[in-house]
Amino acid sequence: MTIGMAAGVGLLMVFTAFLSGIFGMAGGMVLIGVLLFLLPLPTAMVLHAVTQMASNGWRALLWWRHIQWRITVFYVLGCFIAVGVWSLTLYVPEKAIALLMLGLSPFVLRIVPERLMPATLGPVQAIGGGIACMALMLLTGVTGPLVDQLFLRSPMDRRQIVATKASCQVFGHGSKLLYFGALIEQTGSVEPWILVMAVAASMLGTSLGKQILERLSDGQFRTWAGRLITVLGLYYVGYGLVLLSGMAAWAG
Repeated sequence: MTIGMAAGVGLLMVFTAFLSGIFGMAGGMVLIGVLLFLLPLPTAMVLHAVTQMASNGWRALLWWRHIQWRITVFYVLGCFIAVGVWSLTLYVPEKAIALLMLGLSPFVLRIVPERLMPATLGPVQAIGGGIACMALMLLTGVTGPLVDQLFLRSPMDRRQIVATKASCQVFGHGSKLLYFGALIEQTGSVEPWILVMAVAASMLGTSLGKQILERLSDGQFRTWAGRLITVLGLYYVGYGLVLLSGMAAWAG
């Protein structure tokens, strides 16, 4: 990665961490799309994992009084189960498939009958959510709207949602870093100075986003979070289809 490209990615990381600092979501979806465009998939996953661990870790520290630790423990247990199962195959998806899955996930959730969706967020739902979200993360790089829907259905307020989700995501992205940085055959690697820049940019953006979150009501938080996820989903569906059509044309 050139210095100019690294500077541009650094600014993007500040913005995406700022976005996640407000909504506890969406920033990772924006960042992974750009990284998948610029870098090989394993390398993009490693850099994204470090960035998101820094962003979520700092956000968890800023809001640590609001973390619901019981939910975090059960969610992380689900993540470990998913990584254990996934490690049996060591599957690495094509970029087009990863982007398409990422974009479709919010719309798939919306067609699932309401009676099949969890009505709240307890230990059973947290374990099941951890398994499903970790599987999606290993496919697409992020949990996308799946984890957002899980938390938005809970009775927690916006601070508890952002704080608890951040604590869960630290372990989720840590597991992704282990998978793509050590377990698969063609592991990804990133230069140390880029990792330092990623951590600093993530902490800065997260701190700035905290100020905006304080000014939002719970209703505004849920409304704008839903709209943002829909727009991003549509974009990545289109992006994935474009890549798939290019691959089909090349194969033909």
